[in-house]
Amino acid sequence: MNRSMIDEFARGIGLLSYATEGLTPLELRSRSGPGEWSIAQVVLHMMDSDLVGADRMKRVIAEDTPTLLAYDETKWAASLFYEEQPVATAAVLFDLNRRHVADVLRRLDDATFERAGIHTERGRETLEQLVCDYAAHLDHHLKFIYEKRQRLGRPIAPRYSRGET
Repeated sequence: MNRSMIDEFARGIGLLSYATEGLTPLELRSRSGPGEWSIAQVVLHMMDSDLVGADRMKRVIAEDTPTLLAYDETKWAASLFYEEQPVATAAVLFDLNRRHVADVLRRLDDATFERAGIHTERGRETLEQLVCDYAAHLDHHLKFIYEKRQRLGRPIAPRYSRGET
C-alpha cells in the first residue's frame, strides 16, 4: 500500500482558507465562473462532504462491511443554508476534521486500508479508495474556486493537496 495518499489527504488542510483568503462576502457569493455554485457554496459543500467522508472512513475502519449512505449534494446546498453560512467557519471545521482523520489514518496498519464498505450507489469501496477519492475531491473543487477568483479579478497562485498546478 502506498501511504503517501494519507499525506495527500492531509495536505488539504488549510487549502480552503487559502483559496478564499481576502474575498469579500459579495465575492464569496458570486456565481461568476464555472459551475452553478458560488465559492461559498463550494466551501460549504467541501465541509459537509468531508464530514460525511470521515463518517464513511470511520465506519469502514470500525465496522464489518458497513453501508455507506449516498446523499444529494444539491438538496444539501439548497436546504442547509450554504449561502448564509460563514465560509471561514466552514473552512476551519474542514481543517479540524481532516487533521483528526489524517491522525487516525496514520495509526492504521496497511491491512486496514483493504477493508471496505458498500456505498448505496457505487457499491464496494475500500478505505484506500475513500482516502484517495476525498483528496481528489478537494482538488477538483479547488480548481473551480481558483477559476472563479480569476473571473472576479482576484487571482491567486493555485495550491492543491496532490501537488498539481
